[in-house]
Amino acid sequence: MRIRFDKGTLVIDRVESGLEHVQLLGGRLDQELVAWRLPAEKLSELRGRLSAGHVRFTDTIEPTALEPRWSLPELRWYQREAVTAWRDAGDRGVVVLPTGAGKTLVALAAIAELGVSTLIVVPTRLLLDQWGRALEAAWPHPVGRLGDGDYRVAPITVATYASAVTWAPHIGDRFGLVVVDEAHHVGAWCPSEILEMLVAPSRLGLTATPSQAAALPRHIGPLVYDLTIEDLRGEALADYTIETVDIELTPDERSRYSLHRSEFAKFYAQLMRIDPGTSWRDFMSVARRSERGRDALSAWRASRALLAYPDAKRRAVRDLLARHATERTLVFTADNTTAYAIARELLVPPITCDIGRVERKRMIDRFRAGETTVLVSAQVLDEGFDLPEAEVAIVVGGTGSTRRHVQRIGRLLRPRPGKRALVYELVVQRSAEVSQMTRRRRGLTHDDAPTMEAMP
Repeated sequence: MRIRFDKGTLVIDRVESGLEHVQLLGGRLDQELVAWRLPAEKLSELRGRLSAGHVRFTDTIEPTALEPRWSLPELRWYQREAVTAWRDAGDRGVVVLPTGAGKTLVALAAIAELGVSTLIVVPTRLLLDQWGRALEAAWPHPVGRLGDGDYRVAPITVATYASAVTWAPHIGDRFGLVVVDEAHHVGAWCPSEILEMLVAPSRLGLTATPSQAAALPRHIGPLVYDLTIEDLRGEALADYTIETVDIELTPDERSRYSLHRSEFAKFYAQLMRIDPGTSWRDFMSVARRSERGRDALSAWRASRALLAYPDAKRRAVRDLLARHATERTLVFTADNTTAYAIARELLVPPITCDIGRVERKRMIDRFRAGETTVLVSAQVLDEGFDLPEAEVAIVVGGTGSTRRHVQRIGRLLRPRPGKRALVYELVVQRSAEVSQMTRRRRGLTHDDAPTMEAMP
């Protein structure tokens, strides 16, 4: 039996014995090749089954060994524990550490210990750049990059999720380890197909927020290490204070909000009485099928838009930025429309998905240097963004997502001597934002697993 890699799958030629093992692992017959195919990620399991069954086979799929010349700082106690837990789990599994706790260093230490060619997949161009810089500082060899205009492959390569989908069928046999940053996206933003097309037996997932998605244990491994912000607060992470800023709508805004919310709530309540277990995703799917449902969704969007940036939030943002004029501040909004509105009104730079790499880097460098003290963003700053200089956050708007809140708070918690971060949450009273705030805060201790809110 001969095993080879082809287009993100394993091709098994000359099957004379051991066919039952191929079939048990989900193999399918390729009529054109007259051979069997399996997902590439099944290689280690297939080898094990064939060896145990004393089936003779050949393959030449082997990862490249890395040269062991690394320059890494000493790991903190919990980083060493995380690497050890991952190794003890057979070099497979998910590590959960708060933003700012050094997940990247955990991964670099794991790569150095394992010593095999590694593919790192990340969700954004910002993280592509950040990982590239971290690797170049720790490993004295060229680092491959796939994404944001770069297309080069090396023994250690960083790729965006989007580029990995394209490249995995061609390079999926070159790596012995895959690191998935922001691993809670596996199965959604990070398609499972990426991991299916990689032969890498060793897999490490990194995230600040645990996920219940079935794709994680199936394609990466079990949860092997988990600490929260509260576990490391004041030690490995900066201490912080969260202040709620109560926002009141004007009479006109309140009237419009109540009207929109009432129209939405009537349809929502009617559907939930029929099927109490309906998820938000299923509700939206059902609502789009009828005119009344589409009207309810329009009303929901209108209510969300009204809460995003009412007059009192506009005044609060202006006042808070004036109060902290000399401190570097991140402003988080619910959408790009609000981010751009704040940028125009207060002449502060926005960081959004529409901003190109050169301009984005220029604005970030100016922030780090203190030439500008404010950045505003809807989502781009939420994940994997390294800014230890940031001291203040203003959460203008968001959802009930505990995951996003943990990511946003984490942007401020990268430690610095004497630092105490300050987070302001602008919350419209007597609105959906009150319950959303409660759900978000529970996520700081993992008391509430990240789920879609029932009624946003």
